[in-house]
Amino acid sequence: MTAPALAGTGVAAAATVHANLSAPALVQHALSRNEGRLSADGAFIALTGQHTGRSVQDKFVVDDPEVTAEVWWGKVNQKMDPAKFAGLAGKVRGWLAARPVLFTQDLYAGADPAHRIRVRLVTTNAWHAMFARNMFIRPPADELEGFTPDFTILHAPEYEADPAADGCRTSTCIALSFAARTILIAGTSYAGEIKKSIFTVMNWLLPARGVLPMHCSANVGKAGDTALFFGLSGTGKTTLSSDPERALIGDDEHGWSDTGVFNFEGGCYAKVIKLSKEAEPQIWDASHRFGAVLENVVADERGALDLDDNRHTENTRSCYPIEFIPNTVAGGVAGLPRNVVMLTADAFGVLPPIAKLSPAQAMYHFLSGYTARVAGTEKGLGKEPQATFSTCFGAPFLPRHPEVYGQMLAERIARDGADCWLVNTGWTGGAYGTGSRMSIKHTRALLRAALDGSLAQVEFVQDPFFGLMIPKSVPGIPAEVLNPRDAWADKAAYDRTARELVARFEQNFETFAGAVGEDVKAVAIKAAA
Repeated sequence: MTAPALAGTGVAAAATVHANLSAPALVQHALSRNEGRLSADGAFIALTGQHTGRSVQDKFVVDDPEVTAEVWWGKVNQKMDPAKFAGLAGKVRGWLAARPVLFTQDLYAGADPAHRIRVRLVTTNAWHAMFARNMFIRPPADELEGFTPDFTILHAPEYEADPAADGCRTSTCIALSFAARTILIAGTSYAGEIKKSIFTVMNWLLPARGVLPMHCSANVGKAGDTALFFGLSGTGKTTLSSDPERALIGDDEHGWSDTGVFNFEGGCYAKVIKLSKEAEPQIWDASHRFGAVLENVVADERGALDLDDNRHTENTRSCYPIEFIPNTVAGGVAGLPRNVVMLTADAFGVLPPIAKLSPAQAMYHFLSGYTARVAGTEKGLGKEPQATFSTCFGAPFLPRHPEVYGQMLAERIARDGADCWLVNTGWTGGAYGTGSRMSIKHTRALLRAALDGSLAQVEFVQDPFFGLMIPKSVPGIPAEVLNPRDAWADKAAYDRTARELVARFEQNFETFAGAVGEDVKAVAIKAAA
C-alpha cells in the first residue's frame, strides 16, 4: 500500500512517512537522528561528506524520443538510455520503500501562478526536507489538499548506483527524465543538487511558454525599477542584490515573462565563506538564526560559527527562507526590468568596474558568461588565474541550446528597453597576486548610480580592447578605479594581459559565431581586433 504522501512517486511503502512537516518539526527529527547540530544561534549545521559541491560529471539527461532533438547534448547534458534510467529508478524506488522513515515535501517552483510547477520531494533525511522547504515556495495549507506533482525528486543520498548496470559514471548519479517527469539523486548529500535539478526543469519548460528562465538575482527600487544581476558563483550575485535600499525579489533564479520578472524560489542559497557582518549584514543575520540550514560551515564546541574556516570546503553555504531578508518583494513578482547587470570577477584585473553595454554587447557577454577562478577557491587550480566561460552564466543548468536563451534575452532587452551593464567585482591595479580586490563600496556606489539612471548621463570613453564604454568620471569614485589601465603601475603589462584575455574571449566565442546576428559578430570582431 502506498502512503498518500507518496502518491505519484512510484515508491510503494515505508514504515513512516513524514509529510510537509514544519521547520521546527524537521529540526527536531534531524537532531534526534544525528543528522547535524545547531549553531549557537539556532541554525542547523549539516556536513555533506565527500561531496561539497555539485557533481557535474555525474549529471545525466534521459535520451527520451520526445526531447532528443531539442536537448543540448554534450558535457553539460550527458545522455542516459531510457531503459537504464527505468532500471535505476526502479532500484531507487525500492531502496526508498525499504527505509524505515521517509520525509516528503510538496512545494512550488515559480512565484507566478501562470508559470509555476508543483514539485514533490521524497528523501531520507529531515535536513534535506528542510533545505527544500526553505528553497522552494511553500503552498498554503488549503493548496496541499489533493496536491499532484508535476515533477518528482527521488532523493536517495545514501544509495550507491552501479555504473556498469545503471549507465552512469560512478556510484553518484543525478538523472533527469523530462518524459517521466522524474529526477533521481543518488550517492551525494550535497543539497544544491535538489535546487539545481528543478532549475534545469524550469530552463526546459519555460522557453516553450515564451518565458526566459535566468540564472540571476533580482531586486526592485522604490520607483518600481526592476534590476537583474547575472553572474557565476563568487561574483557577488547574492551580495549585490541584497541591498537595503532595494527590495529583493530573489537571489538566484528568475523568469522574464511578458508582464514582468518572477522568482522561481522561496529562499536563498548564499555562499558564506569569509562572510562579514559589516559587508553583508542581511545574509549574516539570516545565517545566524533558527530556520537557516548551513552546509559544511565550521562551528566551535559552543556552536559559534567560524565563517573564515574552510576546512571542509570553500563552498560553504547558507540556505534560508527569503523572508529572513528584511526587505523583500511580497509574492516574488515584480515589473519588467529597467536594468540588466552582468557580473564578473575578473582575476586578470583588466576589465573596468562598470561599463555600459549595447544590446549586441549584452548578448555577446551573456553568451560568453565570463569570470575567472583563482587558487584557493577550487581544487587543482595553480597560482595563475584561470578564465572560466559558462554560457548564459549558467551552462550546467541549460538543457536547451544556449542560442535559445541568448536570442530570448536579446528580444526582451529590445522589447522592454532595458539598459545593460558589465560590472567587474574582481581585481584592479593588477592581476590576482599583484592587484587588489575591487572595493565593494565602490561597486555598490557605481551600481546605485546605474540603477537610479544618473550614471547613464555622464561622459563615457571607449576602451581599446573590448570596445566597452567606461564612465569618465563618477562623483566619489577615484578616476584611476574607473579606467583599469590607469590603476596599473606597469601599463605595458596591462596591455599584454588585456590582449591575452581578449584572445580567450575570441576562442570561446567561436562556438557561437554561426548562431548570432551580424551585430553580435561585429562585437566579437572588434574585441579581437
